[in-house]
This record gives sequence, C-alpha cells and structure tokens, in this order.
Amino acid sequence: MRYAVSSLALLSLLPSALAAPGPVAAPVAVPEPTPAPSLENAAVTLDERQLLGGLLSGLNGAIIGLLGNVNSAVAAKNPGAINSALVKVTAANRPTNIADAVARASKVWANPTGRTDIYAAIATQVAVGLGPLLDGTLTTAFTGGLPVSENGINNNNPRPSTTIYPRKESSDAPYSLSEEALRRAIFIPPSFTYGSGSKRPVIMVPGTGAYGGANFANNLRKLLQGQPFADPVWLNIPGAMLGDAQVNAEYIAYAINYISARSNNNQNLAVIAWSQGGLDTQWVFKYWPSTRKVVKDFFPVSSDFRGTVLANALCLSPNSNLGLNLCPPSVIQQQATSDYVRRLRSGGGDSAYVPTTTFYSGFFDEIVQPQSGTGASGFLNAGNGVAVSNNEVQRVCAGRLGAGFYGHAGVLFHPLTFALIVDALKNDGPGSISRIDVASVCNNLAAPGLDLDDVIATSGLIPIAGVLLLAYPDKRLTEPGLKAYAV
Repeated sequence: MRYAVSSLALLSLLPSALAAPGPVAAPVAVPEPTPAPSLENAAVTLDERQLLGGLLSGLNGAIIGLLGNVNSAVAAKNPGAINSALVKVTAANRPTNIADAVARASKVWANPTGRTDIYAAIATQVAVGLGPLLDGTLTTAFTGGLPVSENGINNNNPRPSTTIYPRKESSDAPYSLSEEALRRAIFIPPSFTYGSGSKRPVIMVPGTGAYGGANFANNLRKLLQGQPFADPVWLNIPGAMLGDAQVNAEYIAYAINYISARSNNNQNLAVIAWSQGGLDTQWVFKYWPSTRKVVKDFFPVSSDFRGTVLANALCLSPNSNLGLNLCPPSVIQQQATSDYVRRLRSGGGDSAYVPTTTFYSGFFDEIVQPQSGTGASGFLNAGNGVAVSNNEVQRVCAGRLGAGFYGHAGVLFHPLTFALIVDALKNDGPGSISRIDVASVCNNLAAPGLDLDDVIATSGLIPIAGVLLLAYPDKRLTEPGLKAYAV
C-alpha cells in the first residue's frame, strides 16, 4: 500500500477543443473561514461536516478515536499532545485518481464551510489518504535528521569568483550570517548547468515548514528539470523557514547573487517561491536592490504579501483578535498585523520590483486568508512601474476543471501555474494568458506530467509543515524586532 510510505522516505522522492480565452469571469464565491464548532469528539465533528456520509465511511473506530485525540489536544492547546496524536493517525484508503484526491481535499478543508481548526483538519487529511503518514517526521525532526540528501542544509559550494559579500552593492542591506553559512543552504543538483545555452537559472524558494528539495520535488521542479529553457536549483534554509523571516531573506538574497555570479546567463534569473518564500523574496527585492538587476521573472505561488489572518490559528489561538500563543518567529511575522508585513508593504513594497507572475487560490487556501480578488494576500500591485500578472486560478479557469478547489499547496500542481511559468520563461515580461490556450490548460486538474503520487505528495506538504511547526524549539510570544536597516 503506497500510502503507507513514511514521511521521511516521501521527502526524498524525486520524483480538448481549442478556443480563445473568454473575458475574465466574476470572482468565485469563497467561503469565509469560520472556527469549527466546539464539540466533544471527532465523530460528531465529522458528522456535522457531512464527511462520514461518504468520504470517511471506511474509517474504523480506532481512527475515529485518534482524530478525537487530536481534537482534545487542540482544545487543550498542548502542542506536544497534538503531535503525539497526529503521528498515530493512519490512512483508511488511498485516492484512486487525481480527481478523487482533489475532491477529498475539498471535503476536508472547504465543505460545507472553510475551517480554522487546522490541526484537526490535518489529521483528517492524513486519515483520508492525503498523507504522508507522520510517524517518522516528528522523530527525525527532533533528532535533526530531516534536512538530508536533497533537503540538505550543509552543502559544499565553492566561493564565487566575484565579490558579493558582505555587499554586492553599497545600497544592499547587511548580512547577519557568515558567507559560509549562507552558501551552505544552496542545493545545486548534478543536473544544474549554470545557465548554459538558453537555459535560465531558476532558484526555488520553499515555504514555511519546508525544505526546497521536498517542497518542489513532486511539482514544479519535476516539470522544469530537463527542459531546454529552465535550470532549477533550490534552497534548503535551516529551520525549514520557521526562524526569523528577515534571516530567511538573507539566504535568498545571497543565493540570487551567488547563482548569478556563477552562471553564464547571469542577468536572466528567475525565482519560484511558495508561501512565505514569496513574502521573503519580496523583502529581498526591497532591501537588496542588486538582486533586481539579475532577476527577470518572479513567480510567487500561494504567497502572503499581506500576511494571513489564520496565523493565530497555526499557533493554537482561535482567531486574530486574541494574542498569539508561543509560536515560531516567522509564523508570528506572517500575521496580517505584524511589523514585518507592515514594513514590507510600506514605501512601494506592496508592488512588484521585477516582472512578476502571481498564483493563488480563491477556493480555498487553508493557510493564507484572504486570498481572493484584488484584496488577496497573494496580489501585488504595479506601483513601481513593473509589469505584474496576478492570477487567481479560479477566475482564469472559470467554468473549467481548473476552477475547482485548490488548497495552499495545490496551486503548486495547478496546470495554469506551470503553463504561465513556461510562457514567462520563454518570453519577456510576466506570464500572459493571451499567449496560452486557456481552455486547453484549464481542462486539467493538474499540470500534464504530474500523476496521482505527485498530487498526494504535494498535498502532504501541509501535514509535514504542521508537525515541524509544533516541534520547532524556538517559540515566542512576540515577533523579532525589525533589523536596523528596515527601521
């Protein structure tokens, strides 16, 4: 049964009529995230969410009891107990195809209404076969064994031939980390050609609770490796992006200038970023202006440029009106009202600095809200005079398969995401729906070239991130102070 593969093993996996696009459709109605009812056991919770009638009919009493244990631990606001309960949840059965996997995810997270009981939903996601199983993840996280192989954080990369540290240009922000530490986070695969020929170096930046190897292995990296127009490389930032976002940004800033310095195509880089990776890359463009000169395309996927009102839920606080419980620094910084978000968005930071193509789901991002319309957290303005293409996948794909449910990780395998990335890599400026066959692209649930295993593995980034978030040792009540260069 392939769904029983341990999460650590999964982390290492490498994994039609033609018509002109019609006018952009009206916004898709998105359910507002509402707190789950306070109930005594998981069975009642699931029954009220209309899940036991079909989706979870195969669950036995033991699994129902384990889901109840997760709910009880969440109610007690006990991170250790939540993790202890999560790692015991097993899968009743495996989705039979991609459509089944997407439908199950929708029922877990968005039907009948959106959820904010995130850890109970994560447990349910694992139980319905959208794993991975979490039995190995917590142990390896505690022993420091998670960031290995393609997720390695101690990579041996040579010094660049040109000076990029301590500053490439005098206007760049200073680093708080050593050059050696910054360089070790860059994972350069054997397939990387340093931008030979027409290949464009593509730096992949992971999201909160992820390392670059696992983040992109079963989606965009799989699709781009071996292509004549793209040369992927990725970051494995120590702490899985859970530490101070300002420090995470230092790794990104250095990697951009390092890969540029070592590549033939040194002023034609692209950056693909998921979730917090997009937020921190925007911070880089603001405070390390030298990076803007070498990045010609930025592709933020499910990013939170306005933060998220659900950050408190990740920290076991019921809503954004209450103070955060102890939580990793970068999660607090992603709260919609944080100093980090406020400072980023001031002085032009709410607008693109390089040609940018954004992707986000209006139905339903379980981590970042709001995420619909021009008020979406993933939306960037064009106030700096730079071209931007903002793409809410349900709007672009209205009336087609690609207009359905896509969660925070699901946008990574959405067919529109890949199609517009390819378009932008082959053309000047951001991706344009006028240059692709929208009808053909949007009549898929996942990008061609990805299979059911890829969809499940990508969906599984959320449970892994949840466990790592709760297990992260440096938790606090307040966000880190802004660096001197940003005050």
